[in-house]
Amino acid sequence: MAPKFSQVLSVTRQAPELIVPARPTPRELKQLSDIDDQESFRFHIPVIFLYKNKSSSSPPVLKEKDPVKVIKEAISEALVYYYPFAGRLIEGPNRKLMVDCNGEGILFLEAEANFKLEQLGGAIQSPCPYLEQLTYNVPGSEGILGCPLLLIQVTRLMCGGFTLAIRFNHTMCDASGLVQFVKTIEEMARGANTLSLFPVLATGTLMC
Repeated sequence: MAPKFSQVLSVTRQAPELIVPARPTPRELKQLSDIDDQESFRFHIPVIFLYKNKSSSSPPVLKEKDPVKVIKEAISEALVYYYPFAGRLIEGPNRKLMVDCNGEGILFLEAEANFKLEQLGGAIQSPCPYLEQLTYNVPGSEGILGCPLLLIQVTRLMCGGFTLAIRFNHTMCDASGLVQFVKTIEEMARGANTLSLFPVLATGTLMC
């Protein structure tokens, strides 16, 4: 059952910014696999992760530090391993999609909400009039070619928790690939020096 709101809930966002890999990454072109390079996959998918304050699901470092700062740094580190996400899609002959791994970065939004996680009922269900505020689409960023491949919004909540919203280009990965990327962000936020599972980036072909 969707939660009922008895007050005007709002989200205030800062200006969007680009997050680039923390260290230099290969500059190359990678063709998408024939499976991913389908016309029906050329769209963006939004997902939202909810994190309670001081719960076992949150990295310990987030209990004491600003989650936005920690997550931004973790994303930058994760992009070193997932550097194609920081690139831009271009079309080759016969409209073949390729990733220009140029390191331009992913789009990031910092936001502040005037409500608590429990006011969302523990889950974001339809109809939720504030869904678009937690997954804001920056104007001009929704294209397939030449646009950021990921848009991430971290929204601080009044209870100390936060939401992590990700809009991803479906040609770049599926749900399992996105979960693997989010797990990498979490590992970097916990201070890991290496990954528990590395992405598969085949030579000349992207497989995520």
